[in-house]
Amino acid sequence: MPDKSATVIFDGECRFCLASLNWLRSNLDIEAHPFQSADLAGFHLTRAQCEREVIALIDGTVYGGAQAVAQLLALRGNRGLSRCVRASGKLGDVGYHWVATHRNSLPVKALTVLLERAVR
Repeated sequence: MPDKSATVIFDGECRFCLASLNWLRSNLDIEAHPFQSADLAGFHLTRAQCEREVIALIDGTVYGGAQAVAQLLALRGNRGLSRCVRASGKLGDVGYHWVATHRNSLPVKALTVLLERAVR
């Protein structure tokens, strides 16, 4: 059985990001670091990369944005959802970017609340 762990570099000031991480942690061992305070050089990452998208480091491979989400979902055991994100290709990248740039929109706020309630 593969090791179900990952290192995630995320926006520590994003409520949606925190809710997502907490939901992932319900089935996955995640070492998480807000990019604002992480030693990014130690991960061979730049601040610009981490400001742009979530980063997941899994088995020595760096994933960003929608691909990071897909990998984390697969590790958590949500393989069907992971396949959907991967299969969406550029559409998944666009969707990820939309969520990242519309964190204060009603749909993202609603999803944040659902994620927070799911881990209570």
